[in-house]
Amino acid sequence: TSLKSIEIPDSVTSIGEYAFMDCWSLGSITIPNSVTSIGHRAFFNCTSLKSIEIPDSVTSIGKGAFDGCSSLTSITIPDSVTVIEDDAFYDCSSLKKVTAPMNVISEQFIDYKNTITTLVITSGNEIPEEAFSNYSSLTSITIPDSVTSIGASAFTACNSLTTVYYIGTEEQWNNITIAKFNYVLRNSNIVYNSNNSNNFKFINIYNFTNTKVYSH
Repeated sequence: TSLKSIEIPDSVTSIGEYAFMDCWSLGSITIPNSVTSIGHRAFFNCTSLKSIEIPDSVTSIGKGAFDGCSSLTSITIPDSVTVIEDDAFYDCSSLKKVTAPMNVISEQFIDYKNTITTLVITSGNEIPEEAFSNYSSLTSITIPDSVTSIGASAFTACNSLTTVYYIGTEEQWNNITIAKFNYVLRNSNIVYNSNNSNNFKFINIYNFTNTKVYSH
């Protein structure tokens, strides 16, 4: 179709199955806070869609909802989403930036470890073992102050990682338990009291020399 952009009215509460399937020219869409669900293959094969921000009213994303969105470079998924069905983000081959809870990132985006350059973790208590192992293109990550532990090899072979934006204070960062084989963090700059990687309150940048590293 020739539809290039759309702003969904706030009277809409759900985006139905196949709603925008094969809208090849659709480059942008605004989803209002009234929407609570995104249906099965709602944006399937929207090959021109470049970014999507899902509002925090949404609780479920259907099977294959963004399957084939091959131009999608950025996506934001709020903590409110509790159900993401199979292949929701399949074949999003251009994906560069993901903003989402830790569990969503680890479960949904592992296939894009060679393309993602920026990760913003919005919630979670830990970064599990090998969570970002071999994310070869990752240059920056934002970590919330809710994180209390980073598992073994969580950042193994993240050789492009240069900056960690941390939401909390230096003292909080130094209290995080960081397991073995996360040496790449030693060469990264840590930015404390950061709101996110694009708009942070600059306090200071330190090398990773003071953070506790535990070997288990």
